[in-house]
Amino acid sequence: MAFCRGSKWHKIQFVIAVATILIFVFGLKERKVNIFSKLDGYGREQGRSLSSLNYDYRNENHVWYDKNIPLIWIGGVPRSGTTLARAMLDAHPAIRCGEETRVIPRVLGIHGQMANSNLEMTRLQEAKITSDILDGALGAYILSIIAHHGEPAPRLCNKDPFALKHIKKLSQIFPNSKFILMIRDGRATVHSIITRKVTIRGFNTKSWDLALKDWNRAIKTIYDQCVAVGNKQCLPVHYEQLVLHPKSEMERILNFLNVPWNDSVLHHEKSIGKPGGVSLSRKELSTDQVNKPLNKDALWKWVDHIPQNTRENIGKIAPMLSVLGYDITSKRPTYEKDK
Repeated sequence: MAFCRGSKWHKIQFVIAVATILIFVFGLKERKVNIFSKLDGYGREQGRSLSSLNYDYRNENHVWYDKNIPLIWIGGVPRSGTTLARAMLDAHPAIRCGEETRVIPRVLGIHGQMANSNLEMTRLQEAKITSDILDGALGAYILSIIAHHGEPAPRLCNKDPFALKHIKKLSQIFPNSKFILMIRDGRATVHSIITRKVTIRGFNTKSWDLALKDWNRAIKTIYDQCVAVGNKQCLPVHYEQLVLHPKSEMERILNFLNVPWNDSVLHHEKSIGKPGGVSLSRKELSTDQVNKPLNKDALWKWVDHIPQNTRENIGKIAPMLSVLGYDITSKRPTYEKDK
């Protein structure tokens, strides 16, 4: 069924999407996002050449971001350590992530629906709205949201888990982007979703088998996108390894991002609520967990809760577990061997 020809809701979605995107119809080619807030001293004191921003020395409080900045994107299936990863990076003085925007993956999804509809693209082209105009406007909208929902920083970061379903599109719009794909044992993710009653669109939250199939579908979509853009742009990070070996994993992540090491990333809890530190939302379910120092408590909580029949058929139910290197034969896997 073509987009916008079905239910009344689809028509409303289309109207909202077009109206929203056309607000930014000039795109990023001619537009820069101006942040009227003084940049902290990190970039200037270090004397670094920051390709992430254009700093106007005629006006100390004028910071410009454009489509060529090396944005950092953190994502994956929800309940996979995305909040922990962003909190650890947020503790770095050169990086600002902030809370989930929630709007970015939705706008990306609606844009994707339009782009995949021949009927709607034909109509837009008749109105002289090309794919390039749509992409530019989408980029301007996204950059405006990211830049304005927190303080300016040498490196801006977004953590909306399902935004990474659109890695290829984001890499086209923001060619210097870097993506951190958080991966967690799907059995642990599903246990967390079911026990904490987390509502995720498209996920069954009551049946282990159905929830694992939903996890498998979602992680495959994101993982395939990650592989498609290559290892220079997308870095898979296993949650278990980040928890078990935080220093070596954070060194690997910061090297990938071309950001210098800072010990603060190992003690994110000390930066919570402080200026330039980690800002947490009371509405995000993971907030109560990242308030604490790193711990291994959640790694094996699922072991005694997965149904026996599900355990015996796990390879068929969630084949991505094996693809991602997880042991599906042991009752209690040794994650040290999964890296």
